[in-house]
Amino acid sequence: MIDRADFFAAKLAYETDASDVYARQKAGEDVVVIDVRSDEAWAQGRVAGAVHMHYSEIASRAAREIPAGTDVVVYCWSPGCNAGAKGALEFARLGYPVREMIGGFEYWAREGYPIADHDGVHRRPIDPLTGVPRIRTRA
Repeated sequence: MIDRADFFAAKLAYETDASDVYARQKAGEDVVVIDVRSDEAWAQGRVAGAVHMHYSEIASRAAREIPAGTDVVVYCWSPGCNAGAKGALEFARLGYPVREMIGGFEYWAREGYPIADHDGVHRRPIDPLTGVPRIRTRA
């Protein structure tokens, strides 16, 4: 049986959240954020600066487009979507250090982080149910 502390340490090694991803972006850390959703979902809005790579395309595209060893964070729509886990699995099989962004695009948007769409980059109002994000700077 796995120890509780080991379980949570492992969980944190493989998962991240919107506020931590945004903090890494703002700090200029070398991390590639991958949106593994459909073309239609991508067109509706995405994490600003994300790369679109449907999870079914990762095996054929990742090595050409993302240098080996690059930290990768994948996301899908929401906690109710397992495409992020499918994408993370594909990157892990290719040897990338990868994490899944829990909460997905839904929580990225609800927490007021920069969103890109056909109108450019903007922010939605912060959803008071998500709490106040740790970083409150402008895009």
